[in-house]
Amino acid sequence: MSLVPFSQACENNKAPILEAISQAFSSSNLVLEIGTGTGQHAVHFAQALPHLTWQTSDQACYIDGINAQLNQARSQGDRGTDNLSPPLILDVTQPWPLSSHQAGIDGIFTANTLHIMAKEMVEAFFIGVGKHLRTQGNLCIYGPFNYAGNYTSESNARFDIWLAQQDPRSAIRDIEWIVQLAETQGLRLVGDHSMPANNRLLHFVKS
Repeated sequence: MSLVPFSQACENNKAPILEAISQAFSSSNLVLEIGTGTGQHAVHFAQALPHLTWQTSDQACYIDGINAQLNQARSQGDRGTDNLSPPLILDVTQPWPLSSHQAGIDGIFTANTLHIMAKEMVEAFFIGVGKHLRTQGNLCIYGPFNYAGNYTSESNARFDIWLAQQDPRSAIRDIEWIVQLAETQGLRLVGDHSMPANNRLLHFVKS
């Protein structure tokens, strides 16, 4: 049996993220989460947003942990787990494994992923979003961003150094570049919300 993964950061930020995405996904039917990670966000958000189906996904190495998290929630009788779908193995640089019943994705969410991804993976992420997100669908991205090439805090500057030490392809991304990539896929930035620990929640809508 796989151990249930845990992230203290997820516990710390799940409530403010939920407050921001509740409005963005208020009319959504199917939300695809890219990079579900520990699964803590997925369980919390699915419980709080019973009107939609929350589709988890991540790279293959995280699938067992996500399943363990989802199974624990179900075994504890947590409400809202009926609208929580088992994880898909999804690599943003490969064709996204979405079946015909998942073709109607009107919401995509990702947290703490774009600064981990290499630049070409970020570009592939937005190409995938452009292909699979329906018109008038909502994209919400949580994480740290730079503005006009500048860090928003000393802690983010230190974090960026740490990222480069782990993988030189990782880095905090400039929001101007993110917005440019989004616009090439018909996405318009409609919200930029301040979040805990010098992070942001970016809300895009597809035209």
